[in-house]
Amino acid sequence: MSMKRRQTVLVALLAIGSAALVFRPVAYAASSDEDMINGIRAITDAYSLIEKNFADPVSSEQVLYQGAIPGMLHTLDPHSNFLDPDEWREAQRRQSAQYYGVGMELTTDGDAVVVGQPFPNSPAAGVGLRRGDIIIGVDKQDVHMLDLGAVANLLRGPRGTQVTVTVQREGFAQPISFTVTRAAIQTSLVDAFWLKPGIAYLKITSFESQSVAPDVEAALKRLGESTINGLVLDLRENPGGLVTDAVSVAGRFLRSGQTVVSHRGRAEAEQVFRAKPQAEGQKYPIVVLVNRRSASAAEIVAGALQDHDRAWILGETTFGKGLVQGQYELSEGAALVLTIAHYYTPSGRLIQRDYQHRSFFDYYYAGRNDGPNLADVKATDSGRKVFGGGGITPDEQFNPPHYSLFERRLAASGALFHFGSVYFSGKNPQLPENWVPDNAAIEKFRAYLRDLQFPVTDQEFSADRQFVSDQIRFELYRRAFGRQDADRAAIQSDPEVGQAIDSMPKAQALFQEVQRVLAQRSPLRQR
Repeated sequence: MSMKRRQTVLVALLAIGSAALVFRPVAYAASSDEDMINGIRAITDAYSLIEKNFADPVSSEQVLYQGAIPGMLHTLDPHSNFLDPDEWREAQRRQSAQYYGVGMELTTDGDAVVVGQPFPNSPAAGVGLRRGDIIIGVDKQDVHMLDLGAVANLLRGPRGTQVTVTVQREGFAQPISFTVTRAAIQTSLVDAFWLKPGIAYLKITSFESQSVAPDVEAALKRLGESTINGLVLDLRENPGGLVTDAVSVAGRFLRSGQTVVSHRGRAEAEQVFRAKPQAEGQKYPIVVLVNRRSASAAEIVAGALQDHDRAWILGETTFGKGLVQGQYELSEGAALVLTIAHYYTPSGRLIQRDYQHRSFFDYYYAGRNDGPNLADVKATDSGRKVFGGGGITPDEQFNPPHYSLFERRLAASGALFHFGSVYFSGKNPQLPENWVPDNAAIEKFRAYLRDLQFPVTDQEFSADRQFVSDQIRFELYRRAFGRQDADRAAIQSDPEVGQAIDSMPKAQALFQEVQRVLAQRSPLRQR
């Protein structure tokens, strides 16, 4: 198959962008506000004119769901959004972290829908579906012209029912069909393992599921939290999610009753969320990893732990989203995701970046130079200065590596993904434990790039040989061992994680200092 631009897409598509979400019932309040009445009249007049006079027939769904309602919300802020009935059902499914289906991540590769990864112990994994399989049929229906969401919907269905998935696999001349029995698929956004004796690693991918807090408890219990001497909490790339789970996760590491976050808005009375700690969660130092894409609920956690001097924050300044959205279900199964409040860290910081003086595109994607708001200066529990403004500023900066032009082209091309299929062509993907690519594997990939006529010079390849080796290892690990083991192998060699381990004494010193300060302030302290 010729190499095409490859894009990984989540099966569930919910474009609400780094949201901190709370649930709200719809309240329809009567109003005599003349401006509102005139505004509604203008909308109905415009819709009536469109319906009667537009050159082609129009539907209310087209005008309202795709035009008027989203357009109205987009005049407010970057995070208010409208979810049509399909999107709203998908949002609810993701928040429950459970569905009935075959259990695999789907990816797009050009126009094709491809198996990204079967989930561990899922029906898809059980029948032998593999990363890289190109899905060409579901129950004898040709899916060549269907997008990822449509294919995902065909694969879901009632528990216990069967679905036949037909794929094209590298190394096989003819398509292969698998009959899969659908089951309850429980997904987790949490992973934890030992980096070294006494130092644990906890990754939270997002807070969009109601299962995040209980999954954190289960993961730390599995490790044996009483034996942890230091924790690396990884919130990099975490776009946010549910306030309740962020509060639960942050609160378990704090003292009883300490503020985790507060929020207030024009129609929202101030709410203060306080810690309900776990005893073992207050006995060891923590280093929190963040980057520019750590947002919203992830910033709530990082901000709470920083303001209470409970953790050393390492990385880049975070995204800077200090808005809270309420979810309001509408008639016909649609919903509004509406900004209802600003949230504040325990010290009182508002970390929202400016969005009123730039386009939404620039707000999300352009370089950010907001910097801290020096007029919004607050203090942590031990008296350290912290600032509001554009995100959470880390206690210690980590400058991510700058990728060469060849590295960027390679990562965007999909060549590594396709090489994984070619490498294991016609064979069951197997590797020895702790495998790393030898010269033969690297040169095989180099020859593969030549066959593709991929633009790279010998000098570029030699200069970035270690990067190539790491990427080959990650791709082939995913196929032989699964995504979790591949991610863990990558984390073990991650330089930022290494810096976090080296920074653990700083977290320990901060932890001890705030305990001393709080003890001195305690009204129960004997004099």
